[in-house]
Parts: sequence; structure tokens; C-alpha cells
Amino acid sequence: MLMHQHTHETWSQFLSYVEERCSASEFENWLAPIQVLDASHEEITLEVPNIFVQEYLLDNYKRDLVAFLPTRVSGEPAIVFKISDSKKPAAIVEFNEPAPLREEAAHPEPASTLNSFYTFGNFIEGPSNQFVKSAALGVAARPGRSYNPLFIHGGVGLGKTHLLHAIGHEVREKSKKLRVQCVTTEGFINDLVDNLRNKSVDKMKRYYRSLDILLIDDIQFLQSRKNFEDELCNTFEALINQNKQIVITSDKPPGQLSLSERMIARMEWGLVAHVGIPDLETRVAILQHKADQKGFRIPQKVAFFIAEHIYNNVRQLEGALNRLNAYSRLMGIEVSEEMVEKTLGELLQHAPAKKISVESILKSVATIYDVRISDLRGTSRTKEIAFPRQVAMYLAKELINESLMKLSSSFGGKTHSTLIHAWKKIAEQVEKDDRLKRQIQMARRNLEA
Repeated sequence: MLMHQHTHETWSQFLSYVEERCSASEFENWLAPIQVLDASHEEITLEVPNIFVQEYLLDNYKRDLVAFLPTRVSGEPAIVFKISDSKKPAAIVEFNEPAPLREEAAHPEPASTLNSFYTFGNFIEGPSNQFVKSAALGVAARPGRSYNPLFIHGGVGLGKTHLLHAIGHEVREKSKKLRVQCVTTEGFINDLVDNLRNKSVDKMKRYYRSLDILLIDDIQFLQSRKNFEDELCNTFEALINQNKQIVITSDKPPGQLSLSERMIARMEWGLVAHVGIPDLETRVAILQHKADQKGFRIPQKVAFFIAEHIYNNVRQLEGALNRLNAYSRLMGIEVSEEMVEKTLGELLQHAPAKKISVESILKSVATIYDVRISDLRGTSRTKEIAFPRQVAMYLAKELINESLMKLSSSFGGKTHSTLIHAWKKIAEQVEKDDRLKRQIQMARRNLEA
């Protein structure tokens, strides 16, 4: 009972915290209607008027929810949502600014909420996302004339939705006249269902076909929903034929989705761009950027430690940072590696140990330095080849429990004295060269992955 009361109190604290940071109308339309149905030390059950309120809460306040409420092992807030049975009118929202409630007899335009944090200015660029960010900027600068449609795919939490919303913000900022609609695939399906029930599908079709930019998130949820797929495909064709811009996100490329050939062909018309897992340096930059936004100081050494152990999901990085921030403020202690291990133990990813070979070391080093494995085994003494070869030799001596003679012979018949010389040189240099240290850490991580 005490825990039940405590979680209710933390929800009230969350509302008080948020109310000071948003407009009165935003709070009244989106947050005030949410009710706590049940609460425990493991999760909280919230009643929301509709799916849009749920999405708005998670899209805009997830990092604050993680700081106040229980969290799951994945770092996500432990919230169970229940949609209210009452048929209250839904709010119409465009670009994060609440609009007046619709009248009961009217057919509303679907909600189009853009997360205010998801802008190009807040997007941390790195090798894994440089190309897709450039494509998104191109679309935002010349909608309908650059890549149409732009199809962005990648794993969970890598920035697809961020780029989608950033395009919406950029277009809106440059031209207030253009009609932009950002909607999840689930939101589109729910809207179509509502209009079918209200016998107003024609009005919905006219609305979507009148848009200048349509931003569709998580198209993978269209799989196994043939009727909805047909309607969205017809919408795509109508917009593209008018040179109107479409941007789509998905967790898989078009060809790997269980959709019709017609739909896949439409999505492959323009540009298909992949968002990869950010490298170590980019993850550290993301952590530091988000920490700066919160006014939270995190030492560089600790940032690298976190980034080395949370590497598949940027959202998990942010969740980890929120938890550290809350713990640090509540306990009044500075952030350290020990505190990170204590606070984030279940989030840290420890790859299972596996046998490391010279071949795997050569492959990892060749990838990092963009050279060929055959060159690392060869005799070239150019700096571009010789230095990566020495790094590979250093890693081999550090990580493989074999005789020096056997290890050195794996490098194209080099002598053991050559391997010892390389090991000593890199061991000395790594102590004073931060860039080399990060490259070796990256190689080690790749070998353990």
C-alpha cells in the first residue's frame, strides 16, 4: 500500500515538474486528462483518452518519465496504458501546438505532433548516419524534388523518428504555407478505422491527398493488414503523382517487409537510406550533448565507459543518462564508473567471452583503418599499412595466449622480434594518444561482439 501511494506521489511530482515547462493549454489538453489506475514498485497503469495522448506522452516526456517512474530492464518507462472507454473528442495538434477541440459532428484531421526536441540541431552526426542525415536535409530543403519517397530504415532507437520529425520542423520553419502531416502507421490505421465507422472515408482521403509532405513512421506495422495497405499505397501514388513529398521510416528495408510487391515498389521509387549503429565517438557525443541539455556534468572517462557498454540503442543511452541524473541529484554524489555499474547494472551490455584469433583481429583492424587484410599480412612499409599492422600485432599479443613465434608467423611470416617491436611501440603510444586508445577500444569491442 505504501509503494502504491509512493508511485502515485511520483506521478504527481512528474506532473508538477512538467507543468512548469510547458504551456497551460498543452498541459490541459494532453497531460491533465491522464489518470492513474494502478501502481506498484514494478509498473504504473495509466488511463489515457486516446492513442494520441499516449504517443504524445512517450514522444515528448520519455526521459522525464524514466527519471520519476519505475523502468523496465530495457530502460523504457514501465507504463501500461489503457484507452478510456469514454468517447471524448480528440485534440487536433499540429507541430506540438494544441489546437481547439473538434465539435462532435465534425470529422477531424488526424493528430500531427512533432516532438520539439527532434530537430536537425539536436541530431548528433556520425559515420553511421551522415548519409541519411544529408538525404533528410535535402528533402527538407526541396520537398518533392529531391528523393521521393525517402525511405529511412534501421534498428530501434537509432534516430529514424528524430530525422522524420526534424524534416517536419525544417519544412514548417521555411514555409508556413506547406501542409505537413506526421503520423505513425498505427495512427493512420486508427484514423481510417474511425472514418470507416463514421462513414467519412472520402473526407479523410481528400485530406491526405491535399498534403504537401506526408511523414509516416514505423511502416512495418502495416504488415498483414492488406486493406489498410491498399489505402496507404493509393495515397502514396496520389501524392507522388502531384510531386508531393513522402518520407517513411521502418525497422527493415522495403524488400524485407511482408508487404505487397506493389507497395514495396512504391517505397523503392526514391531513395532507401540506412541508419546504422553509431560508433563509440558518436555515442559519447550523444551522451555529452544530452547531458549538456539537462545541465548535468558527466566526466569524459565515464561517458566513454557508458558508451562502450550500451551500444545498440541510442534511446537506452538517454534512459541511462536520465537514471544517472536522477540518482546523482537525489543522493548528492558525483558520477563515477562505480556509480554507473551500481545504477545501470542491468543495462550494461557485456558480450560473452569467445576465442579471439589473429584472423578476427586482422579483420577488425582492417575495417577500422580501411585497409585490406592481405596488405596487413604483406610487406608494404608505407605508413598507411605499417601502422595498422603494428596495431594488429599489439592486439594479438595482448589478447591471444599463443607463443610469439606462432603469432608472428600469422602475419605473413614476420619474426617474433618484429612483433615485440610493434607491441612496445603501440603500448607506449596508446598511453599518450587518445585517438589511438579509442581505436584500440573499438577493435576490442568489435572482437567481443
